[in-house]
Order: sequence, then C-alpha cells, then structure tokens
Amino acid sequence: MVDFRADAGRRYHQRRTASPRIMHPAINPDVSVIVPARNEEACLAECLRSLIGQHGPAYEVIVVDDHSTDATRAIAEGFPVRVIAADALPSGWSGKCNAAWTGARSAKGKWLLFTDADTQHTRESIACGLQEAIASGAALLSYSPKQDVQDFWEHALMPVIFAELAATYRPADVCDPGSPAAAANGQYLLIRRDAYEAIGGHAAVATAILEDVALAKRAKQAGHRLQFRWSDVVSTRMYRSFPLMWEGWTKNLALLFPHPRRLALSRLAEFLAIAGCALVAMWKASIGEIPGAALAAVLALLFGISFVIRIRRAHFDWLSNAMAIFGLPLFAMLLLNSSISHNRGNVNWKGRQYGTAPKCPDAHANSCRRGRSVLSGKTALPPAAQVEK
Repeated sequence: MVDFRADAGRRYHQRRTASPRIMHPAINPDVSVIVPARNEEACLAECLRSLIGQHGPAYEVIVVDDHSTDATRAIAEGFPVRVIAADALPSGWSGKCNAAWTGARSAKGKWLLFTDADTQHTRESIACGLQEAIASGAALLSYSPKQDVQDFWEHALMPVIFAELAATYRPADVCDPGSPAAAANGQYLLIRRDAYEAIGGHAAVATAILEDVALAKRAKQAGHRLQFRWSDVVSTRMYRSFPLMWEGWTKNLALLFPHPRRLALSRLAEFLAIAGCALVAMWKASIGEIPGAALAAVLALLFGISFVIRIRRAHFDWLSNAMAIFGLPLFAMLLLNSSISHNRGNVNWKGRQYGTAPKCPDAHANSCRRGRSVLSGKTALPPAAQVEK
C-alpha cells in the first residue's frame, strides 16, 4: 500500500499551482468543502481561516448555519465563503445529517469534503486528501484528525477513547476491500460526488448520529473503496469544557463499541489492577515486606506496560499518554452513562434531544440494533449518531 503522509499535499500543489490562492470561486470546483455549524461561534473563525488560501485544487467553501442562536452566521459571513441556512429539521432526522444534506445539494464540486466547524486545516489539507483518494482509488476517504487537548480531563480521557477506537476500527481492515469493516470520521470525510449520490447521501442515513460510519458502510456495501487513517493535516479540539465533553461523549460513546458495558467494566478493572498493585507495592515496602512489594510492583508494571502499548496507538503526546491512566475510570463512567442514556432514549446535544433510534431506513439493515453499530458484515448501519458537532 502506498504510504501517504502530509507531504502528499505539497507534491500535489507543486504540480497544480505555483502559489496559494486566496479563494477559489470556480464555476466547476474540484472540491466543495461543507461545514455544518450549529452554535460554533467559539471556533468557526479559526476553522474558516484555515480553509482560506488552501494549496492545490479549485474549491469552494459552504457554511451551513444549522439554526444557530449565537453569532455563528455573522462570523461565517465575515469570510469569503458561501453561507446558507439549513433546511427546517424534518421529524426523525439528526441535525447534522440535515445540515450536511442541505450543503451537499447546494455544492458544485466533483468531490464533497464534509468537515466540522471545530477543525483546523493545514494549507495542504484539501490537496492531500484529494490526491490520496485518487491515487488509492477510493470513493470515500476519511482522516481521523490530530486531537488538540488542553485541560487535565482532555489529556486524561481522549487518549483512552481514541486508543479504543483505533482497536475497534482498524484502518487496515477498513481499507481492505475484502473486509466488511467500514468506518469514517465526520471531522474529515471526502467523498466522490457520484458515489455520494448513488448511496443516497445523508438523506439515506437521516436518523443517524454516527452518520459518518453509516455512510462508510453504505459506500463499502455498494462496492466502493474506502481509505481511512490518522492524519495531522487536520486537527481539532472536540470539546472546550468538561460539561460539553460529558454531553458529547454521552451522545456518541455507547454507539461506537459493540459491548459498551462490558468494555466499561473491563477498563475499570484494568485501572483498579494497576492502581491497586502499585498501592500494595508501596504499602508492602513501607512495612519491610520486600518480596511482597516486589511481586506487587512487577504486576503493576506488567499491567501498566500493556496499557501504555495500547494508548500509544492513539497518536497523542507523551504528557497525554502519561496522564491517560487517570482517564480510565472516567472512560468507564462515561461509557456506562452513554449506554444507560441511549437505552432510556434520553440523549441531548446542543439543545436537541435524541430519543431511541427508529428502525434503520436502509433495506440492508435487517439486523439493526437500537443505538449501536458493530463493524461486521452481520450488523446494521448505525441507527443514530456521529460525533455531531
């Protein structure tokens, strides 16, 4: 497989243009960048600033104001982008699907890049994604962005979550046409327009909260190739406060794993094993029982090494990896809370309530299970959720 890295966008740029363009108001753009935005005044300006002056292909940027009650629309109108209002939210639709579908219908590009309002892009972001999609023959390419973490709980929790995601949604399996595994990250999802229309677009996954995974699964089932990996050409700070992080992951977390309660108990047990053995080792050493202290220390070290090996797959810095041990009990609590909230049909996000998901609208989703998707050929499309922001 070709090893695509961030310099792919630079090589594409060198072939296509000698200098960055401030904006591309092309009649027939190569790429339409669609940014659904609901109450994103805290981060939208940074996102749009990073999208202006991209190297490489002709593109347009469309901001879809999803009935915001803050300054989101006014901020967007201060940039050389198209700003449109999301259609009225149909009954049963997720807000993000509705906004994305509104933007797609207004787009002119041969490729559609859906990206979140809290992302920031390098100057090669669009070019890198487009070149990699074309070179790999993928109809849908998605990057898992570099995560920007700043406060204690972000450092502690985010590596734990993304390590679990890396183990559950393995890029090698997702990119393998012979594997039924399918995944995508809606923070950066590039899809060829004809493929998007053929699988029904966001209208076909209208009830989904994990609409990115649902779109990827539909694309793969239709015979389209997927390309999925971590990339630093795009970054994001998903949640800027603990309450937002709690609400956001409560909405998403249980939907991302096949057995959320079992996983929560497993990670809580892992934390107790590491912390417990370490405490026993210190206690034994303090009373002079050196053999017992040594045994407990060895056990703590073995559990800890296994934990660190898993965490390092999440692409975080050394500080976050070191603090991730404190994220294990929080991850377990969040996962249990998410599972309970979905089972009760009581999930809230940005002033909207999402209840128990209806049956999946896809004809192939006969084995759909409420509120959860498993990446295997025997399971259904996710019935209700992406990391909707």
